[in-house]
Amino acid sequence: MSNVEDFLSVQEEQEIIAAIRKAERSTSGEIRVHIEAHTDADHFDRALEVFHLLKMDNTRLQNGVLIYVAVADKSFVIYGDEGINNVVPNDFWNSTRDIMSKHFRQGNFKQGLIEGVLKAGIELQQHFPWDIDTHEDELPNEISKS
Repeated sequence: MSNVEDFLSVQEEQEIIAAIRKAERSTSGEIRVHIEAHTDADHFDRALEVFHLLKMDNTRLQNGVLIYVAVADKSFVIYGDEGINNVVPNDFWNSTRDIMSKHFRQGNFKQGLIEGVLKAGIELQQHFPWDIDTHEDELPNEISKS
């Protein structure tokens, strides 16, 4: 499957967006999902580029997380901003990656993204708890594509 438009149905996208909203209710962290067909760049480098293109580096606490998926390349990256990386261990995203990989290998892309988003929210909550006085949704929750 290499077509971005065929990767997820409209209903599946809505379920992922609902998971983003749910995950962000427990943390001040911001989670985005970006899907594209292919990149000639290194996947981590491309995720970093998309992170900046989506202005995810502009959050107040530098606590944005991008889940980047290159469909035809069968690759994904979880990229956390500087504020996150400064306070978490190096293997922080491994459990999230492992959950997503398990579902992706079985062809359950929607479920892999939902589980990844929810797990990211739980992980973020430890270091960036939701605060009623300061919390605002700084980034859109929709899935971006290119």
